[in-house]
Amino acid sequence: MTSPDWKYEEAFSNRHLGPDRSEQQRMLEALGLDSMEALIAQAVPEVIRTGRPLELGPRRTEQEALEVLAALAGKNRVTRSFIGAGYSDTFTPAVIQRNILENPGWYTQYTPYQAEISQGRLEALLNFQTMVSDLTGMEIANASMLDEGTAAAEAMAMLFAMRGGGERRTFFVADDTHPQTLAVVRTRAEPLDIRVVVGPGLDVDLARTEGLFGVLLQYPGTDGGVHDHRPVIAAAHAAGAGVVMAADLLALTLITPPGELGADIAVGNTQRFGVPLGYGGPHAAYLACRKADARTMPGRLIGVSEDADGHMALRMALQTREQHIRREKATSNICTAQVLLAIMSGMYAVYHGPKGLTAIARRTHALARMFAKGLEGFGHPLRHTSIFDTVTVELSPERAQAIFDAAGAAGMNLRRIGEGALGVALDETTRPEDVRTLLSFFAEGREVPALESLAVGDPDFPEGLARTSEFLSHPVFNSHHSETQMLRYMRRLESRDLSLAHSMIPLGSCTMKLNATSEMIPITWPSLSRLHPFVPADQAEGYREIFRQLEGMLCEITGFSACSLQPNAGSQGEFAGLLAIRAYHHARGEAHRNVCLIPASAHGTNPASAVLAGLKVVVVRCDAQGNVDVADLEEKAKAHADNLAALMVTYPSTHGVFEVAIKDICRIVHTHGGQVYLDGANLNAMVGLVRVAELGADVCHINLHKTFCIPHGGGGPGMGPICVAPHLAPHLPGHPLTPTGGKDGPEAVSAAAWGSASILVISWMYVTMMGARGLREATETAILNANYLAERLSKHYPVLYRGEKGRVAHECILDLRDLKKSAGIEVEDVAKRLMDYGFHAPTVSFPVAGTLMVEPTESESLDELDRFCDALISIREEIREIEEGRAAREDNVLKRAPHTAATVTADTWERPYSRERAAFPRPWVREHKFWPSVSRLNSVLGDRKLICSCPPIEDYQ
Repeated sequence: MTSPDWKYEEAFSNRHLGPDRSEQQRMLEALGLDSMEALIAQAVPEVIRTGRPLELGPRRTEQEALEVLAALAGKNRVTRSFIGAGYSDTFTPAVIQRNILENPGWYTQYTPYQAEISQGRLEALLNFQTMVSDLTGMEIANASMLDEGTAAAEAMAMLFAMRGGGERRTFFVADDTHPQTLAVVRTRAEPLDIRVVVGPGLDVDLARTEGLFGVLLQYPGTDGGVHDHRPVIAAAHAAGAGVVMAADLLALTLITPPGELGADIAVGNTQRFGVPLGYGGPHAAYLACRKADARTMPGRLIGVSEDADGHMALRMALQTREQHIRREKATSNICTAQVLLAIMSGMYAVYHGPKGLTAIARRTHALARMFAKGLEGFGHPLRHTSIFDTVTVELSPERAQAIFDAAGAAGMNLRRIGEGALGVALDETTRPEDVRTLLSFFAEGREVPALESLAVGDPDFPEGLARTSEFLSHPVFNSHHSETQMLRYMRRLESRDLSLAHSMIPLGSCTMKLNATSEMIPITWPSLSRLHPFVPADQAEGYREIFRQLEGMLCEITGFSACSLQPNAGSQGEFAGLLAIRAYHHARGEAHRNVCLIPASAHGTNPASAVLAGLKVVVVRCDAQGNVDVADLEEKAKAHADNLAALMVTYPSTHGVFEVAIKDICRIVHTHGGQVYLDGANLNAMVGLVRVAELGADVCHINLHKTFCIPHGGGGPGMGPICVAPHLAPHLPGHPLTPTGGKDGPEAVSAAAWGSASILVISWMYVTMMGARGLREATETAILNANYLAERLSKHYPVLYRGEKGRVAHECILDLRDLKKSAGIEVEDVAKRLMDYGFHAPTVSFPVAGTLMVEPTESESLDELDRFCDALISIREEIREIEEGRAAREDNVLKRAPHTAATVTADTWERPYSRERAAFPRPWVREHKFWPSVSRLNSVLGDRKLICSCPPIEDYQ
């Protein structure tokens, strides 16, 4: 019996899933199966499947979900926040909001590992690096860091690697550092046995500070003071220590930058450059240093090189620093960077230019000084007379509380600094009338003076601290100030990048699925985007309810009992999960447990995270089928039983199979006193079919930017919340300014209590619209798509690993290693040739060198899957021509790939194949041709001749 027409509702899952029912049936027939149930029975071992269906409440249509979320967001109270502490309200230029933040051509890009089809965002990131380098006065900057607290912690680790060790284990932090930054630094220091000493940044006697290797100074201070730190920096250097300055970029348009003061590293946040507050994130932080220290710098670095035709081209430089290469030798586990937000802040600087930024800074500074002058007129003592944008007023505790409450009742949030002081931070959005209103709270019945009477002259800073050096002099920051110019510049860059708006991005282990528009819409709602992360709890009730619901969803999906949404990247989730395990052992009097077993197939961030958490890595072998060698695991667990802390395991494995022995693996670790950390990178293959907790794991992190649809944004933002078993719940991370987490957890792993809070609504929307049934269908379809690809392609490329019944999980590894012997073709050649067919390459040479790891996800239709297969099959035929001597081994269509429009249309053509074959290898490529903007990159040159800021404009021409 069919449902009545009036009961029809369009299920969002029909939009999210690529293949429809008839296409799924055709794919199943190609596999020799008659039902999805039969496939799952073969692909997912029965022993791991959950016996309890998901309970997530009714699924909602797109319109219903948006209405429900709008009602929740409406419980937030959007006020004017003058809290500061590293976060400022800002105006996002509409042209940037519409054309970058809300544009799938920018937010669905993948990390620029394939540089030839990533030149647009690479240029935007080079702009970001140049902006940071210029403003900080440092020689080189990365792109980028997760938040200011993390950047400071990474800088500490960088100095420790360069200057610390042995007896030198003390890191001094000035007491006017932002409290959340101090908390993240302490969290990072403790497992590494680094002693953090906090004291006055101006009066400290560093010569008497035992074992000093580094110093952190906030500039301006969290309470607003602008100080000349040159004497402290000189003293630190005399003691053999390095200096980190956490600096406000807008302030640096007016005050002497850290590089000119003698600092070794500069860190900070770029949020106030046009990126919404978002209740804490996502925002791009930065880290800048001297060029000589570039190879010890964490994070990603964009550099200038050349392509095969001798033209300037950009790429990620020094990729050997990446964690999958250095593994347990890495000093950082940072993998995702906040690329989308870095691009936004860099574009903000392009749009405003040096004159515009300086004008914004001078206006903000002038209003702050007018406010300070008014306070002095009322007789209120100020903590500092030299300020940039933040004024701290010294009051009695009673008066401070009364003024704080009065301002809050009027919709203006001030900051309590200690018992008897109030901080007031002004920003780009502050209006002159706001200054009058703010003064009225301090007037205590007296008349507020006219603003004209408070007018001030030029910026006033201590002698020698006013900036005199130029910045942002490159033409890119002085050419795009009208909206027409800006729009065309951003569109020009966008056209050079391949994103999900063009074709599938079949990256194994990265899950490049649909980021639905309805999931993205809410992130720019003012009720979600304009909240400062440290507003009073009653102003964020909507957010708190969204968090509670999302935590419940993730716990139901994983089978765990508690969740922390704080980690703002998968790497941070790994770190937080291991810290929870470490704290658990310490609480039980077993602090000696410090050995972490990690399979050889693990993601590179796993061993890096283990080392950062103070653990010693012991590698467990994998067998010929790519599974964890259980005998080797048991032997090593037994050998290290007295000190075993944890096993880190990725499931399904990085090799793309469900390991039948996973429950035995967990049992072995528990038997020998350890805990099991499960890397949830591949959760896309389990939702609705397998619960992580039922496998025996104790904690897992979840990449929301993979399974739960937060877009990759060209390499960030990401989110990596952790779910834990009951015994680990007390050890979830807390926060110094916003009570959260467990009673015995680390101080904080991210600068904001809920990490990148505003993008959590994307995952909330996804789960709410898919519902329990839709989520299971997504998992099943992902497994179907992967097995269909494996079936079609296995006739042309060997599939390296399969499960016991001959099936793969949600991804498969194609083995290209024999092609080097038979045709001289490297896996990189196939990756570059795929660009000519309009596709991004799968994951190259990970986890096995010379292979392609392919993950189609559930969002790709049968037509797109077939096009991708046809492309790889066609490339195999091109390779066969080389094998049979019909094409030269050294000069062929693969070795010369990719082919640009300029190359194909050049007056001369001296290649042993036709122009048409180079550019249009299949008929369907003509219908929608994506042209790589540069030829193959010269990576060696880019690393040997390291240029990481905007070169002269002539080079672009």
